[in-house]
Amino acid sequence: MTVGGLQHALRTVADWEQHHTSSIPRPILAADRKRRSVEDRVAGVITDFAGSMGFVYIHTAWFGLWLVINAGLLVIVSSFDPFPFGLLTLIVSLEAIFLSTFVMIAQNRQASVADARAMADYSVNMQAEAEIEMLLHLVQALVEHHAQLAETRGWRRR
Repeated sequence: MTVGGLQHALRTVADWEQHHTSSIPRPILAADRKRRSVEDRVAGVITDFAGSMGFVYIHTAWFGLWLVINAGLLVIVSSFDPFPFGLLTLIVSLEAIFLSTFVMIAQNRQASVADARAMADYSVNMQAEAEIEMLLHLVQALVEHHAQLAETRGWRRR
């Protein structure tokens, strides 16, 4: 590499910040939920609630009250679903069907977010590899230039 070529490379590196525009994709955050469809947002809210302790507490109270009323332990209200509680079984089965559907919708959304993150990671890795290779070439050019300079000026190695 000639002295002019080295000076050009050094100027390019010095001006790098002025010419560099990052193409790293922005992170996928929870704030991106606003761009989801209404159906995705509704499914997300339902799934978030169904995965909470509040959901467990409400269902525990509901099932307990249902059993107390229909077992005849609460005399104020008459039994409307006698043992073996067929109506309760039907309601719980329907709820399970809908909840499993909402969970699958949420999983599909999470999978698409994970895929987008994987593509962003791949893109960043490819850019980093290219920049590291450029830096290696620059360091190699500097070493070669220094060796040529040392040879022409008669410098000795220490």
